[in-house]
Amino acid sequence: MADTAPADRPSLLADRQPGACLSDCDLQDAVERIADQWVLKPGVERLLLLPPDHTRLHSQAGKITARLYEALGDRVAVDVMPALGTHHPMKPHQLRMMFGDTVPLDRFLPHDWRNDLSPVGVIPGERLAELSGGRMTDAVEVAVNRRIVSGEHDLVLSIGQVVPHEVIGFANHSKNVCIGAGGGAMLHQSHFLGAVCGIENVLGVADTPVRRLVDEGFYDHVRPRADVRFVLTVVEDTQQGPALSAVAAGEGKACFTWAAAIAAEKNITRVDRPIERAVVWLDPEEFTSTWLGNKAIYRTRKAMADGGELIVLAPAVDTFGEDAQIDRLIRKHGYRGTPATLAALEADAELKTNLSAAAHLIHGSTEGRFRVTYATGSGLSREEVTGAGYDWADHDQAVAAFKITPETRDGWHDADDGRPFYFVKNPALGLWTA
Repeated sequence: MADTAPADRPSLLADRQPGACLSDCDLQDAVERIADQWVLKPGVERLLLLPPDHTRLHSQAGKITARLYEALGDRVAVDVMPALGTHHPMKPHQLRMMFGDTVPLDRFLPHDWRNDLSPVGVIPGERLAELSGGRMTDAVEVAVNRRIVSGEHDLVLSIGQVVPHEVIGFANHSKNVCIGAGGGAMLHQSHFLGAVCGIENVLGVADTPVRRLVDEGFYDHVRPRADVRFVLTVVEDTQQGPALSAVAAGEGKACFTWAAAIAAEKNITRVDRPIERAVVWLDPEEFTSTWLGNKAIYRTRKAMADGGELIVLAPAVDTFGEDAQIDRLIRKHGYRGTPATLAALEADAELKTNLSAAAHLIHGSTEGRFRVTYATGSGLSREEVTGAGYDWADHDQAVAAFKITPETRDGWHDADDGRPFYFVKNPALGLWTA
């Protein structure tokens, strides 16, 4: 299986300054080595870049993509296809925010996770039963965007950030290809596998059942059909803002394993006591749905005290799902815990064919352990939020009550009511645990 073959090859590069962050010159040097050794010397003529979308704004993948285009665009046909997963297609202003002005807009290709796929193989139901402890038994079709395996590109570079993740343990590597640029059964069943394994058993773990499933999909079925390699980053949230801690590039899993070990060191914060009250801010440039914004719940849940409250400051959240069908399912069933979601699966055939939505409902529930209050602006009303199973507050009033400003730092703060709260400015950059 893919756990043992093909053998990992040494990374092309593994840059890190011990105890310090990488400079802009370090990043430029890494980009130039990738361009020279992987593209120019082998004579690559057609290159496909797979970065994340703007929901990974601080990943440095936008900068790496732009610099690769600057280095190669006049000598190589370069296309860029953001690995959207189920997210909305990027609008022009979001492309510019993420990738700057270097890449012409006509070089960006959309990914349609429902329709624009090429099936490349099947992982048998027996393997899924093994990975899930017998709780899932259906075979998993592996399908990725047709451009990856069509032969129209000589090389595919998957670019992105390794960071704790609620579904797979640590984001990126094969996930960016088989889920970010894939769809269908792999997307749905991998998410549900993560849910049945238990989100708190998965978060911040490099070797999980979901990681094994997706790796096998990639190495057994995608990699034999396309030359796909990885450029991975680790980003640390410092007092001066997000900063690049490490860059690795490679053809096998060694670069991911190396980066995940650094991410575990840099991106997991251990608080000194369980958090009775947390306040998490969702950047309006990144988070416009609870599908994305629930990172506020995922990344703090291991630190939350039983009976505590999580207040999510969500000024731009105006929908639940990134997809109209999934949005409708979230509104219909709500975040009401695992038993309620499993019962809904039995009763609702549409939910049964959208297992990623069911997994999201489980992940977004606290199973009654602590309360979640979404503080929204004009995007979602009190009735919409409470109808989905959360408490509601007015965004502006909550910001004023906790005196949140752009300068508010992560960590413990005092509130006017005499009760302390723990503030998280960017949940996408880490994981908090008690």
